[in-house]
Amino acid sequence: MKNYLIDTFRFNDHANNMVLKKIKELPDKTASIKFFSHLINSQNKWMQRILNNPEAPTMSWWDPVYDLNDLEKEWSSSLQIWLDYLESKTEEELVEELTFIGFDGDKWAATAKDIALQLNYHSIHHRAQIQTLIRQQGLEPDFVDYIGTKYRKLS
Repeated sequence: MKNYLIDTFRFNDHANNMVLKKIKELPDKTASIKFFSHLINSQNKWMQRILNNPEAPTMSWWDPVYDLNDLEKEWSSSLQIWLDYLESKTEEELVEELTFIGFDGDKWAATAKDIALQLNYHSIHHRAQIQTLIRQQGLEPDFVDYIGTKYRKLS
């Protein structure tokens, strides 16, 4: 599971970097930047929840909205924190329940595995929204499907 989670984060990194390049070409980047910033903020907030940072409950899922020129750096930083975290854990630790303070101020629990999966599935969801915005603005989105990183033509 550990290697699967790391591979999933690496795939999302690849796909999100392709989308980020396309965002830079958009005539109206506002909504796409907001969604991309949200992905960064989500990774950061979930990590702070895991670390039981007392500031985590007040962190926004949507703010800050980063400047276009900072998105790549902020994305890489939020990604690296997760890769380092996953590398530091054993398979057993990834399925142990962690507690955190939730949206309502109460104590909640989830496994690191499920949080990591949520972040990656969530990234796919918002990446699809950004791809729709790209198409609506007259550009052709890049092929960012997972299988595109795995299959190979035989003849």
